[in-house]
Amino acid sequence: MDLRAALSPYVDSGEIPGLVALVTRGDEVVVEALGVQGTSGVPMARDSIVRGASITKPLTAALVMVLVEEGVLSLDEPVSGLLPELSSPRVLRTLGSGLDDTVPADRPITLRHLLTSTAGHGFATWDSPVVPLLMEELRQASDDIHEVPAPDEWMRRLSAIPLMHQPGEGWTYNAAYDVLGVLISRAAGHDLADVMAERLLAPLGMHDTGFHVPAADRGRFTTLYGGGERGLEVRDEPDGVFTRRPAFASGSGGLVTTVDDWLAFGRMLLADGGSLLSPGSVRLMTTDQITAQHREMGGFFLDGQGWGFGGGVDTALIDPWNELGRYGWVGGTGTSAYVHPASGTVAVLLTQVELGAPGIEDLLKAFWTATVGLSTDS
Repeated sequence: MDLRAALSPYVDSGEIPGLVALVTRGDEVVVEALGVQGTSGVPMARDSIVRGASITKPLTAALVMVLVEEGVLSLDEPVSGLLPELSSPRVLRTLGSGLDDTVPADRPITLRHLLTSTAGHGFATWDSPVVPLLMEELRQASDDIHEVPAPDEWMRRLSAIPLMHQPGEGWTYNAAYDVLGVLISRAAGHDLADVMAERLLAPLGMHDTGFHVPAADRGRFTTLYGGGERGLEVRDEPDGVFTRRPAFASGSGGLVTTVDDWLAFGRMLLADGGSLLSPGSVRLMTTDQITAQHREMGGFFLDGQGWGFGGGVDTALIDPWNELGRYGWVGGTGTSAYVHPASGTVAVLLTQVELGAPGIEDLLKAFWTATVGLSTDS
């Protein structure tokens, strides 16, 4: 299938102002840059910078594994040594319990629990009084990254919020990767942004990826849109919240990036870690690590996928875009990035239209469908 033919209708219709798509197998790379970066009218380009949102999570997981391989962190030891705020968590007695109906945790939270999103905090597919607290107190899913409190205060607030389930006995989304960001920072003795830049981004040559956009690069930065009553509405401009470094660097979704930077990360995974990670660490990241019960609890968050470290792993061929063994994730700002080790494929689609806006889910499905069996000669 022709990648441009699959994607251009969404830009031509005005549903998606602009996008950059990249698919590679081996040394061959197909890139399509369509539409404009935003209200500036500047054409979208291969090096346009976007808010990556949750395609940050695989990078956070990889950085954790760097520290595990160095012996700084251990997968199955309690994290309370570095995160004393989580040393004695309370847990809702049942999934439907109120905030005053809690019991002590049966076991300590480990690094593996955080990586597999089974620690107990996060967004869920069932109603829970914990979720509003995560949004109000911790500013989970906030549009303004500068509303999020600094890490120590963030952890203090988290410590007062009960777990939604016993560690290891459920699956919830997002918050664990912000906890991991704080853990990385404390383990390394530096802010997450600095550790990420030094230990992962620089070695991989990901020079356009970070937690804010320097002034010299803002001409390549895109407008963020969301769905509104009158169609697309501007959520953030290039001179908005990403112009300065945040107090809380979000390991769950704080990075800006480009298609070529995420390609460099994807190629590292396809190379069994290259010079960054061991093959064993890459296998842990890219192999389903959760149970059938976890996958059921994940519901629409997983949608036919399992969960490795930092991303989903296709475990069932339920749709045309599924490929068994495909690893990666999507971001709430209309981003998608996957690797498929069996075919040596890296596929990245970057828009700046929030999930839930008209057309974006259809575009993502069209992209995934086009990449299944796509020849880079097309």
